[in-house]
Amino acid sequence: MDHCNTDGQPMNTKRFHLAIDIGASSGRHIVGYVEDGRIMTEEVYRFDNRQVIVDGHECWDLEELSRHILDGLRAAADRGMVPETVGIDTWGVDFVLVNEIGIPVTDAVSYRDSRTDGMPEELDRVSPFDRLYAKCGIQRTKFNTIYQLFALKRENPEVFERAARLLMVPDYLNFVLTGKMVNEYTIASTTSLVNACGKDWDWEVVDALELPRRIFGEISMPGVEVGPFTSAVADYVGFNAKVVLPATHDTGSAFLSLPEGDDGICISSGTWSLIGIESKDPITTPAALAANFTNEGGAWGRFRFIKNIMGLWMVQSIRRELNGVEYVDGKGSEASRAALERLVDYQRGKNYSYADLEAAARASSGAGVVFNVNDMCFLNPASMIGEVVMAAEECGGNLSRVGDLVKSVYASLAASYAEEVRNISSITGKTYRRLNIVGGGSRDGYLNELAAESTGLELAAGPVEGTVIGNLIVQMVYAGIFENLAAARRAIVR
Repeated sequence: MDHCNTDGQPMNTKRFHLAIDIGASSGRHIVGYVEDGRIMTEEVYRFDNRQVIVDGHECWDLEELSRHILDGLRAAADRGMVPETVGIDTWGVDFVLVNEIGIPVTDAVSYRDSRTDGMPEELDRVSPFDRLYAKCGIQRTKFNTIYQLFALKRENPEVFERAARLLMVPDYLNFVLTGKMVNEYTIASTTSLVNACGKDWDWEVVDALELPRRIFGEISMPGVEVGPFTSAVADYVGFNAKVVLPATHDTGSAFLSLPEGDDGICISSGTWSLIGIESKDPITTPAALAANFTNEGGAWGRFRFIKNIMGLWMVQSIRRELNGVEYVDGKGSEASRAALERLVDYQRGKNYSYADLEAAARASSGAGVVFNVNDMCFLNPASMIGEVVMAAEECGGNLSRVGDLVKSVYASLAASYAEEVRNISSITGKTYRRLNIVGGGSRDGYLNELAAESTGLELAAGPVEGTVIGNLIVQMVYAGIFENLAAARRAIVR
């Protein structure tokens, strides 16, 4: 059925679609529809995403995530906004191995777990990184799926005998809804097991790791229908809908919300800051390898040539410590107390908001100590405040106030953005005019200002719900509401 006018613009028919966007700290269900040629969104459910300790590892609670997904679907129905399609996106690299009927035979270990310490160096002996990068194009980061699988094989090799399929986190959640096991391309591309040019599993790499080929299913592209809800799911939520693959990697969805044009560099700003460009082809040159850029697959055959920067995880962790919230296993208690005692203006019992931290950073009279935010000490520290204070001291600074602490994180993030803008320009040979910041971090006005100042680029902030909108437009193109990506992007601009 054609739901577009002759000029490719959507007609005024209100049809609901649901994006389930799950990040490393929280998730939400957002209903989208088109009204007067504009994409409208409404949040119907939000939940925390927590990690739990299982057998000494930090893991995602897939059972709780599944329950929240179902409860959010019921919440949409309760609002009278029953979606015809549903799409799920999450963070990348994490997975679960399941048996023939979909029961997990491993835990969904978090990328922040320490099990991959030393694994990149160990794997280099089997598959040298320069060869791996030339084939798969994924940056060297110790938590990549390939290193997680290598660690699992070292720790518990017999589990692969019971495993029938490898499902990335959104793949597994799609299975919960439909009973079908499907590997989606954009999330699979984060594994460093997919050939960048071939857009399929690289069997040479798989065989080098001595992983069973049977666990890697056929790869499906965004826009493919997985299937309807199982009867059990439909009975529980009170309706049926088609599950459609968006770019299930959240960064892939976020980049789809950008305007057309090749003169802009994007930062998907949230827990991570992912900075880069959209490219028609992977860039796996020696210069790209040296700068440690990644080539992740996107919808409609596009690539994201990007760099991971630690991002607002650092501010989130600082706020958690200031507010006395325990880390997943309590390991940060003593370290946090020691770090907090060094802050002369710390107010115990105060509930620090993100607005409070931004205001404190603006009020700081210091210039902000710049340090390397990409140091792995910030990935999952016992005390983020303690690590930031030590990093500043190593650079000759002294952070004794909350505002100085946060301002230094902002200044260091902005300096990292500027460095990567220079790297992108050097690698591509292009000059960029605009800096597009999308995602929840685009609301952080002070960081945006510092980013524009450090890069010297024209700033465009938003959409805040970039990931959700990118998720929705794939569903809407599937449903015929938009003719193609270009038509959907024109609606985003409006």
